[in-house]
Amino acid sequence: MSARARHKALAVPAALLLAVVTALWSGQPSSAAGPAAAPQPLGVPFLPAPDPLHVTISSMVAVSMTVDKNVTIRLSDGTTRTTTQYTFTKLKIRSHMNVTQRAAGHTVTIDVPGEGSLGGYDSAGKPETTTMWGNITHVCVRVLVRICGVQGLLDFFGSFIPLTAGAEDFVGEIYAIRTVDDHAALDSTDNPVHLPGTITVTTP
Repeated sequence: MSARARHKALAVPAALLLAVVTALWSGQPSSAAGPAAAPQPLGVPFLPAPDPLHVTISSMVAVSMTVDKNVTIRLSDGTTRTTTQYTFTKLKIRSHMNVTQRAAGHTVTIDVPGEGSLGGYDSAGKPETTTMWGNITHVCVRVLVRICGVQGLLDFFGSFIPLTAGAEDFVGEIYAIRTVDDHAALDSTDNPVHLPGTITVTTP
């Protein structure tokens, strides 16, 4: 066989994205005994892989963001990480989101060139919530002017940060992303994720 990488591009269904960003190549279940208090994230259908997702967003907007530091999460290989939890309300992508994971000889890339949402409003007009576990390594925010390299300040102030004016050049190493509709009725079929783009799997 040729050593040349094989590429396969597919449309990204929203439901698939949720599975992909929480547990790509997640490895084998661990036989290690769990701690007395279960680590976060709770309720995620798959444990995050130990190889984080490299997430970039050119432009985004959210009603608010809260920051919780020193949150412990359990990964699919049975290890834990102490990291930061970012919770966004009504997170929308204005332009170009890219998610890349390199693990076990595979590279998976999700590319959304235009607009999308990781939790907007549901059909009843209620805001949806997006949580990321990992570390934001770079971001620029707009207040009156564009200010970059403020992720340390965001972590410090943390309790409630409006991003209605937008954020740009987001870069993060993220273990898991979860988007939920906190107000959904039991029979709701609302899907809070709308990311029109492609998924590319590269293998040796």
